[in-house]
Amino acid sequence: MFPISFPRGRAVSPLPRLGSKAAGNALAFMVVGVPSVAFAHVKWFEAYEVSAKPVSIQTTLSLPFFWVGIALVLGFFLVTSFLENQRPGRVVMGRLDKATSLLSKKADGFLVGVLCAFFLALFAMGGTFLTPELKTDAAWVPWMQLVIAGLIVARRTRPLAAAMIVLLWVLTIGSYDLFHLFDYLALGLGIAGYLLLSGLPDGAWHDRRFAALRWGVALALTWSSMEKFMYPQWFLPLLEEKPFLAFGMPFGPYTTMAGVAEFTLGFGLLWSPLIRRLSAVALFALMFAAVYPFGRVDLIGHATILAALLVFVADPLRDQALEIAPRRRRALFVPAGLAVALAVTMGSYVGLHHLIYESTDPHVATLLRAESSKHPETGAAPGAFWRGQTHYHGKAGATRAPGAGAAAAMLAQMQHMHDATNAVQVTGDLDHDFTALMIPHHQAAVDMANTYLESGADPELRRLAQHIVETQQQEIRQMRAYGGTQASASSAHAH
Repeated sequence: MFPISFPRGRAVSPLPRLGSKAAGNALAFMVVGVPSVAFAHVKWFEAYEVSAKPVSIQTTLSLPFFWVGIALVLGFFLVTSFLENQRPGRVVMGRLDKATSLLSKKADGFLVGVLCAFFLALFAMGGTFLTPELKTDAAWVPWMQLVIAGLIVARRTRPLAAAMIVLLWVLTIGSYDLFHLFDYLALGLGIAGYLLLSGLPDGAWHDRRFAALRWGVALALTWSSMEKFMYPQWFLPLLEEKPFLAFGMPFGPYTTMAGVAEFTLGFGLLWSPLIRRLSAVALFALMFAAVYPFGRVDLIGHATILAALLVFVADPLRDQALEIAPRRRRALFVPAGLAVALAVTMGSYVGLHHLIYESTDPHVATLLRAESSKHPETGAAPGAFWRGQTHYHGKAGATRAPGAGAAAAMLAQMQHMHDATNAVQVTGDLDHDFTALMIPHHQAAVDMANTYLESGADPELRRLAQHIVETQQQEIRQMRAYGGTQASASSAHAH
């Protein structure tokens, strides 16, 4: 939009065989070595419940595959940091500079065009605030999006567009939980920050516009990655619908590794030049790969991040990057930097959830939980496009992941339990109603425990499952003696 001469990496000699191999191996590791997760936002496609208590941090840290993923990416970061100032690193940087020279010179025009098109698409679609699942019936919202698109075009009006984006996010709190909107806070502020700084006169603040955008994208990715650790159940229906996304891995380890990939690559955007550029390449490849299975909804929803990632690969105004990596001995600080970032993000995620849903004054909570207050029974909100179930437990037989047959049977047993409880005729007689509703609940526990005993190998869990079968069957007999319906106690066992 307005040509600027950007500082580039220093020139290098023609790419030797060793440098070419190093570059290829680096990119291959980032894109293939890390689990190739479909980076579709789960809330756009499936049921979710932001008010539900997240899985504890201790549980996540006890998962072996969490540490396997951390070790793999940490190893890559360490090697890349060590080689960055060596000949292989300079060769890769030179090749990236050459491949992205045009984009680096035209980065502002490219970003402005994509942002303008994004808000025009929101205007044309109608019915959403900022992303597909943030639905609204307010007639003024699309017109506000149209005004934002118009303000983005001219440099002098971009600060006003930035203010309107922040205002639109704030107004969304009236319809959705604040915790839910944290998913889009960093990205929204990053885009607004870019527009604000790009509209300022030339100078130090103007030169930091790409850094502001990169920080917004990085924080957005590290925050959203927490869903895969804290709410893995949200992803099960998505993986059942499209089991090929897991590449044959069991769903649990796959979801954990996917979360590690998203978090560490987001962290990589804030580190040294070579790591952040390769992280941007990997993130773009992974997110763009999600467009085919998830369609234009995913393309439109992630258009701004995809465009930003391409600019991060070009890395214009490199001396104004606001990176967190130290100038010297970067490799030594990678583990500490990653550990601090992980601790802060996990602690903030769990802490803010506890503050909003468990510790906030009831009067203030009403203002912060507009979304979950619409569903007082479960707090669930339906996914935007695929399913509307507010209490979905999956679909038996839909998964093809190794070892998931027993889990699929358990899903069928849970669904059978819900069907049985829904079929109970509530009479108003509390004794009768209590036993009639509890019998299918206990029966599902018995059936699930028996399913585990058929396939499970952990000695402690087998003892627990056997204990469940014995105690719950005894309690079922007691409740039947009190007059609970016999029909609701039929076996939910399914294979």
